[in-house]
Amino acid sequence: MPTTQQANPDDAKRASRAIGAMFFTIFGGLWIGLWSYQAFPHVVLYRAVIALITLALFIVVLRRYLRYRPALAAQPDDPDKRRRDQLFNLVNAGQWILIVLGVNVLNNLGYPHWAIPLAIFIIGLHFIPLAAIFFNPPHYITGIALMLVAAVYPLVLQNGPQNPLGCLATGLILWASSLWAVKPEPRSGLN
Repeated sequence: MPTTQQANPDDAKRASRAIGAMFFTIFGGLWIGLWSYQAFPHVVLYRAVIALITLALFIVVLRRYLRYRPALAAQPDDPDKRRRDQLFNLVNAGQWILIVLGVNVLNNLGYPHWAIPLAIFIIGLHFIPLAAIFFNPPHYITGIALMLVAAVYPLVLQNGPQNPLGCLATGLILWASSLWAVKPEPRSGLN
């Protein structure tokens, strides 16, 4: 007999967003780790601390997912869901193809130092269709923030596109997006 939690579409949405938050957490940690490696190449302790923070955030997000997973599993596999999943896969494949092609073009033109801002911009750009596909307006904010970071930091920071602060900002945006995706729901006064 299904429980109320399993039949609640809002709980299924919470589980689905927690899955996305797991990826934001991991990729955010990787970007911050890259910042640490670029800014402090000989200080392994910083990367260890970043890994521990990433793990702690991942556990928080995973717990949220596990709490609502039954509701997600109870959702019917309807044509709309299959279409959203296909579009998600296309957007992600397109993101990686654009990054690989863009980095190759930059390398061939003699501008390999612009690869990181390009990747950040494309990652931000890919959030825009995902916001529409999954009816998740916070993805617009994440996408726009990442595209702004990619467009601005190379122009205003010392060493331009090679400044590691672009990686730090990217990681922090992804971590903030992860936490936003699993923020606690407001409690009603009746509970």
